[in-house]
Amino acid sequence: MPDLAQAAESLGVPLTPDQIDLFRHYTDLLLAANQRMNLTALRDEDALTLRYHLDALALLPVIAQAAGLTPDELRRGAWRAADVGSGGGAPAIPLAIAWPGLRYALIESIAKKARFLEDAARALHLPLTVINARAEEVGRDPVHREAYDLVTARAVAALPALVELTLPLARVGGLAVYPKGPRAQEEADAARRAIELLGGELLGVEEIVVPDVEEARFAVVVRKIAPTPARYPRRPGLPVKRPLT
Repeated sequence: MPDLAQAAESLGVPLTPDQIDLFRHYTDLLLAANQRMNLTALRDEDALTLRYHLDALALLPVIAQAAGLTPDELRRGAWRAADVGSGGGAPAIPLAIAWPGLRYALIESIAKKARFLEDAARALHLPLTVINARAEEVGRDPVHREAYDLVTARAVAALPALVELTLPLARVGGLAVYPKGPRAQEEADAARRAIELLGGELLGVEEIVVPDVEEARFAVVVRKIAPTPARYPRRPGLPVKRPLT
């Protein structure tokens, strides 16, 4: 099991002692909440460190590369971000801890999970806004539509459906980043039509290396290059039931 500070350093994302403390507090909150609800299948500190915290931190160099910045430059910037299907908070909360200028909107349709995210944001003193609604509804709201520099989503749906839930939120010129497993390239190929229809361009499928995790991990990176047509996203449920393939 890697030490969080050393592993983050190896990823090119060094953490301050205060940030390490926030990760410990966040882990405690997750473990306690998991006794009351199914926030995550990860049930111990080691698994959360590897599969939640470091898995999210490994996205930072990928985002920086897509933005033409170093990870340090990226983390000094002030970005607006949205996370779809936030659940227990990954990757949004780990990224918000490591990137102080990140202002995240966490979109979660399940009320009890949204309440956990609100409680965690207060406990960790992070600049997070929690939206208890369906992503399809938020994507049509003028306050949020095409308003974000970065959109993320983890373990929500297969990519052809996921891009319809997320790309409407990204501004033109913004990025959407999706952590995926070994089938990432297959999903990206299946999502090419959806990405194009929604105003995106596939930048690449980048391998990410998480210390002590043997399973292949990837980040699918999409840039928003044109406004999303007004008909998208479709009504709630349709993107998953009838993905744009």
